[in-house]
Amino acid sequence: MPETIRTTRVEFRSGGIRCAAWLTMPPRRGRHPAVVLAHGFGATHEMMLPQYEHHFAAAGIATLAFDYRNIGASEGEPRQHISLRTQRTDVHAALDFVKTLTNIDADRVALWGTSLGGMNVLKVAAARTDLAAAVVQCPIVDGVAALRRIGIAPALRLAPHMAADALRVVARRGRHYVPIVGPPGSSAMVTVPGAEEGWNSTVPEGGHFDNRVAAADVLGLAVTSALRDAGRIAAPLLVCVCDRETLIDPDCVAMTARRAPRGMARHYDSDHFAIYHPPLVDRVLGDQTAFLKEHLDVDA
Repeated sequence: MPETIRTTRVEFRSGGIRCAAWLTMPPRRGRHPAVVLAHGFGATHEMMLPQYEHHFAAAGIATLAFDYRNIGASEGEPRQHISLRTQRTDVHAALDFVKTLTNIDADRVALWGTSLGGMNVLKVAAARTDLAAAVVQCPIVDGVAALRRIGIAPALRLAPHMAADALRVVARRGRHYVPIVGPPGSSAMVTVPGAEEGWNSTVPEGGHFDNRVAAADVLGLAVTSALRDAGRIAAPLLVCVCDRETLIDPDCVAMTARRAPRGMARHYDSDHFAIYHPPLVDRVLGDQTAFLKEHLDVDA
């Protein structure tokens, strides 16, 4: 990693809440294109995002990564209350913030999202006309399709926890939590074989993953879909599809690219987690960087 690439801790406001963010700039001076990085469900900045920040910056593209409200280094209560609607508000706020920076070219800004962050990116991209490009990898694009892959039995095990959490919200007694990921047969949100090991593989040595979510929040995922929004995405869109996807049908993911007017799909022999790790991540980063450089006019 070049020593001249620096990551600076910054912050922006979203709905009055302070969101912690990290700005990584290319080594050369000047006004640069930028890409805003949106992470997955319950994940924080330290969970694999630095490798994307430094790779894109080395190619001449600034990055802004951030923790969603209620998670990680950002403010917001209750902790680990994960709402896709408010997360999309945070993505909009991150875009608006990066466009105000004097060393960023506001006309050359893109969005990048991974896992459930891909859902947020697709829906935000459909709502805006000021994006130069969008990239999603291993995206969860439809809640019902994800529920089918995760399984009905695990969803039924969550039902009493969701009801208990909803009652606590009404009574203003705090939230009732379930694990985000756990072994098969547990009461976690995601229990497919290999998911717990895969999730933990994204946590750096010495890092921390708060493996819990307010139980009623799981319903918000189940009723959310980006498939209906894909046709309204005006920006060029790259969809990185994992052909051995463990959390959603990969054909459903590829459909997103077909529905987007300027969408294209690239396929990888990967489950939901191998895409973050060598040797595959090098190929994926190469494809994403080439796409972003083209549509952000990096070499112009």
